[in-house]
Amino acid sequence: MSEWIRRLYRKHILGIREYKYTNIYPTAEIGRGCVIGSYSEIGDKVKVGFGCKVGAYVFIPKGITIGNEVFIGPGVTMTNDYYPKATGGWQLRETIIKDGASVGAGATIRCGVTIGKNAGIGAGSVVLNDIPDGEVWVGNPARKIESKWKYNMELEREAAG
Repeated sequence: MSEWIRRLYRKHILGIREYKYTNIYPTAEIGRGCVIGSYSEIGDKVKVGFGCKVGAYVFIPKGITIGNEVFIGPGVTMTNDYYPKATGGWQLRETIIKDGASVGAGATIRCGVTIGKNAGIGAGSVVLNDIPDGEVWVGNPARKIESKWKYNMELEREAAG
């Protein structure tokens, strides 16, 4: 199937909004209603859930699984091998980003990590470890600063009176 037919299918059948100059591999699986920013690359056999927003200049290589309604800010880079080589010896390590997570602009995600459900990653952070559900991590290397669940519960208490 030619590239322009794939683009038409993604746009009109799946409802994917894809800006100019994106590079989406034919084997990538992208869910309905996603938005893919300009100059982004979604690699071979990558899985992206429905309703995700991928910013401009994002690199998502093979071995990444992204859940539903995930936000990936502009300029985010993900890796898929601890010790990459120019020839031979690639050892693919899978990375999982669970439903509802948000990754800030310019963050770098090392391979082999799991980012939990509704977790937040600050802009420019370098994620080296797994991030539990509902936590916010920032910095280089990324460290926990708060729990989103705690913050949301405080807002709900204030709204209730």
